[in-house]
Amino acid sequence: MKKVFSIILISVLTQGLIAKEVNVYTSRHYDSDDALYQEFTNETGIKVNIISGKGSALLERLKFEGTNSPADIFFTVDAGNLWKVQKEGLFQPIKSKKVFSKVPINLRGPNNEWTAVAKRSRVFFYNPKKVSADEIKNISYESLANDNWKDRIVIRSSNNMYNQSLVASLIAKNGEKETEAWAKALVRNLARKPQGNDRAQIMAVANGEADLAVANSYYIGIMLSGNAGIDQLNAAKKVKMTFPNQKTSGAHVNISGAGILKNAPNPENANLFMEFLLSDKVQEIMVKKSYEYPIADVPLSSEMASLGVDFKEDNSSVKRFGELNPAAIKLMDRAGWK
Repeated sequence: MKKVFSIILISVLTQGLIAKEVNVYTSRHYDSDDALYQEFTNETGIKVNIISGKGSALLERLKFEGTNSPADIFFTVDAGNLWKVQKEGLFQPIKSKKVFSKVPINLRGPNNEWTAVAKRSRVFFYNPKKVSADEIKNISYESLANDNWKDRIVIRSSNNMYNQSLVASLIAKNGEKETEAWAKALVRNLARKPQGNDRAQIMAVANGEADLAVANSYYIGIMLSGNAGIDQLNAAKKVKMTFPNQKTSGAHVNISGAGILKNAPNPENANLFMEFLLSDKVQEIMVKKSYEYPIADVPLSSEMASLGVDFKEDNSSVKRFGELNPAAIKLMDRAGWK
């Protein structure tokens, strides 16, 4: 009897130890996330163990670890990256009704295996001294192919996932043939060979190297906050942001998102963590630090609110960005998008 009791006691203690942690693999690089992880521990008593790295490296690690992986959550940016993890069969369906009540179906992955926790839009930044009111009034992604933009546009390279997802969204909306013609015209309209990150595109417009940049919305928030230095703050003040396709389909919206891994040792804690990220309090903290747009109905950061609170979003399903990613990459290559 003592032996049986000891086995049961050891089992209970072991389960108790497991129940006090959640292991998160993340490719997000925001210092503000650390405060969120600590807040989760403060509220639940569950320790958050973080493994950080590039999305591709973390995916390879998960594949190598297999059924022995300690990872509970994969937390990353861009629906295309989440789709890659799902394609490898590494997620399990999220079971939380609280998550489903917060996140619309178009911002969730197939079989509810991953979900958005924040949104970002791929928008335009322009020099108001060089771009006329008529040019910007009803601007769209499609209009960047027009001759009036010759030698005036900057955008990062085709190997960037944000651009791949944008092109995938255009394939879903306009078809592959029309999107390829658009991409070829866009390449002809570039002011320079693609180089640098999104903020480098905004800086190029501020410095007079181009008239219009394509970049994710939250970068201007980072620049306006002053956290990236005085040069980027001054550059941000020289440009204006506009949302494309406001008279048609709406501005392209992508996500930061997460999913629970198939071999998660702490699935209940993982579900609690997902619910935590989507709670109103955490949403407000997160978007005010990352300058993204919230899933919940909470205030934006002051920097993003100053640029406009309401805009028409493209409500296309973000899962299509991953499904059409291979076609988008091949199309961009054929178009000569370096």
